[in-house]
Parts: sequence; structure tokens; C-alpha cells
Amino acid sequence: MSTGARNPLGIHAAVFAGGWSPQECRHAVSAARATGYDVLEIPALDPSAIDMKDTRRVLDDAGLTGVCSLGLDIDADISSPDPAVAQRGEERLFDALEIAAGLGGGYLGGVVYSALGKYNRPVDPRGRDNAVAAIGRVAARAAEEDVTLGLEPVNRYESNLINTAAQAVQFIDDVGAGNVVVHLDIYHVNIEERSVAEAIADCGEHLGYVHVGESHRGYLGTGSADLDGLFRSLADVGYDGTITFESFSRAVISPDLSDRLGVWRDLWDDGEDLARHAREFMAARLSARA
Repeated sequence: MSTGARNPLGIHAAVFAGGWSPQECRHAVSAARATGYDVLEIPALDPSAIDMKDTRRVLDDAGLTGVCSLGLDIDADISSPDPAVAQRGEERLFDALEIAAGLGGGYLGGVVYSALGKYNRPVDPRGRDNAVAAIGRVAARAAEEDVTLGLEPVNRYESNLINTAAQAVQFIDDVGAGNVVVHLDIYHVNIEERSVAEAIADCGEHLGYVHVGESHRGYLGTGSADLDGLFRSLADVGYDGTITFESFSRAVISPDLSDRLGVWRDLWDDGEDLARHAREFMAARLSARA
């Protein structure tokens, strides 16, 4: 956690692009810049699909900071008790770390501790041990590259390992690395936590990245997520790290990711209008709490 300066405002690239071809990269960067953001969060589900050097040039030309996020696959899951599956997941994380380090934003977060998807049983204790050990090794390499790792607690339908802020903090304590933080997402907080304030309090000094999203993944302020409570609580604890808007619609993102996230309908079809509204919404609440 840091204190002092204005929060950098970020946006997830899936608001603008469903993949990361050179054309999609340029469109997402241009749209993020045009709608007033400081940070672009680029999904690294397939790190090999990202041309890191080209992306870095495009980001630098636009004056944007690039960070990465991902969720692992069932067949490449560091929380699996199967050593071969866990190893594939760890290799995926190291590939994504290379991209994150090369982009220069110094951050790699998301569901980096398990697969992103619904499990049919509780986590195997052997699998949790595998995940703790793997994150420890990735964090060690990340520290050498000045990259912070963020663990995003997600709802019970998207992981069986870390669903709450308290679980994330316990996992971080078990890893024992100083560059691992909690990546808190209000969409998931709205499902799993007793309150936003309690979730942020549970994070304590480990809060390092924040996702803002509405309960239905659409326009901010039109659902049931306690967004005012979020900004109030962030101000109360003096958080001034990155705050990133995240939203998904089948109108933009790939069918594969739509299916994994359960995005079955289009709540919006104009990413730039959505992004502009979200930035105004977040900036107004940050100013009110300044």
C-alpha cells in the first residue's frame, strides 16, 4: 500500500479488443488514451500472442503504462496436485512475467494461483502447497525484474482456492515474498465478502491493485455493487495505487473468454462510451473523497 499521490486510473483492454493482434493493440491503446486513462491492463492468457516489443512501443508513444493479468487453465494449473499440470501452470506464469517485465509497468496479477473456472471439489491440500511454492518461485524472479505479483480473490465459480481478501492475505503470508499483493476486485467482493469495508480492512498493508466493475459487468452505477463504499473505504485507508475499470461483453471479447467468465449477454456494445462513463464515474468519487 502507498500513500500520497492521485490514483492512476486503468482500464482492462477487453473493453476495446477481443484479442491482441497488432491492429487490436493499436485500437485498444488509442481508445484508452482517448478516454483519459493512465494504465492499460493487457490480458496475457496466451503470452505467446503478445508482441511485447511492439506493444511497448505503442504504449510509450501514447504515454500509457502497460500491465498484465491472466487466469490459468485447468490443464496448466499450479494448484493441481498433479506435478505435470502444476509445472505447466508455472511455465505459463514465467512466460507472462516476461511480458509484464518487458512492458515496464511492473505488475502481473489476476487468477495466477489457480485455474480460472469452476471446480467440482474443494482444493486439494497438496495442490495448495504446489501453488504456494510456485508463486514463491515466480515472485523471486519477479523481484529481480521489479515486478509485483497480484493475487485476485475471485468468486467460488471461478476458483476454489482464494475467494476472499482474508484467504489472499493468508496465502501471501505463506509465500513470504514482499512483492506479492492483494488484487481486490469489487465484482467478486460483492459476491463473497460481508462488506467492502471489511474486505479492504482484511487486506491491510497488502492491498496493491484494485478492479472496479459493476455487479452485472455493465455501466458503473447501474447495478448492486457498493461502489460508493469502495471509494470511501479506499480513501479511509489512504490507498493511492492503481484503480482499474474492468467490464466484459460478448460484443467485444473472444467467445472462449466469454464462456469461461459466464458472459452470456451483451450489456454494452460501445466500449469507448462505456470507458468514458467509467472514468468520469471513478474520477468524481475520487475527487469527492480527496
